[in-house]
Amino acid sequence: MMRRILTVALLTAILCTLAVVPARAQVFPSKTVFIVVPYPAGGSTDVLARALANELTKLWGKPVVVQNVSGASSIIGATKVANAAPDGHTLLLTIDPTVVSNRLLYKSLPYDPDKSLMPITMIARGGLFVISNPLIPQTTLRELVEAARRAPHKVAYASSGIGTQANLVLEMIGKREGVQFLHVPYKGIEPDILAVMSGEVQVSLVSLAAAGSMVRAGTVKAMAVSGQKRSPLFPDVPTIGESGFPYADYTIWFGLFAPGGMNAQLLDRINKDVTTIAKSADFSRKYITSPGLELVADTPSEFAAAIRANVKVIAEMVQAAGVQPE
Repeated sequence: MMRRILTVALLTAILCTLAVVPARAQVFPSKTVFIVVPYPAGGSTDVLARALANELTKLWGKPVVVQNVSGASSIIGATKVANAAPDGHTLLLTIDPTVVSNRLLYKSLPYDPDKSLMPITMIARGGLFVISNPLIPQTTLRELVEAARRAPHKVAYASSGIGTQANLVLEMIGKREGVQFLHVPYKGIEPDILAVMSGEVQVSLVSLAAAGSMVRAGTVKAMAVSGQKRSPLFPDVPTIGESGFPYADYTIWFGLFAPGGMNAQLLDRINKDVTTIAKSADFSRKYITSPGLELVADTPSEFAAAIRANVKVIAEMVQAAGVQPE
């Protein structure tokens, strides 16, 4: 009799334990959620993160707060999230260099781009303008390349440093076309644009959100735009591929990540909630299509596959630019 009682008690305890596990997994969020942005406040990533945080606060019934943890090419912020508990209360909203080019530009990272951070969804992606000073005689990217061919090291471009988009794209073109540009690094996108506007350099690459208003105003000239198709906001600007350089296509993306080790159920829950918000007409119009981005809102597996493909493309660009890991 005693053995039977003990057996029933043991089975009851096991069943209770199994019943509690799913219940605990469903209790999310149980406290404030932090979305870490590894860049300063005010940029495109920060704006998107704050808009998303506002909508998630309404949906989840708990505060969702953006933390700007900038520095070291997004490494500091990414490391903070990589070391956090995988319970969904600390997330990362960043752009592609964090998990793509950083692995190629640094000998070692304090986080593993493939294991320490779990892709939740690529929210959006967008092209980059090849902008030039409006007074230079060249009007197309092809004409600019030919000018560099005739005068090596005379056509100067601005970038935000070694391994950034402008550096990788223009050095890739330089290697494939056998021309030599002059690289002039600055400390940020705004100085890059000002250098083009003032004529210190002839050209640079910047996002549509950063330079769109200046293109419209005529203070800079848009020679080309990256991406598989032209921007609906600037339909007269040809793509880099249409200009004759399809191998140098570089698009930026904005993605949400969790710390490595998050369970699949919670990962899917966050993906569903975030993509539902991103796909809503008002949110998409204000924060994605109006700044010149393309809505993606994919699944974790689709996002992971896109990252793997992206790494292959950027690795070739890094090699072409002759970048040595630091």
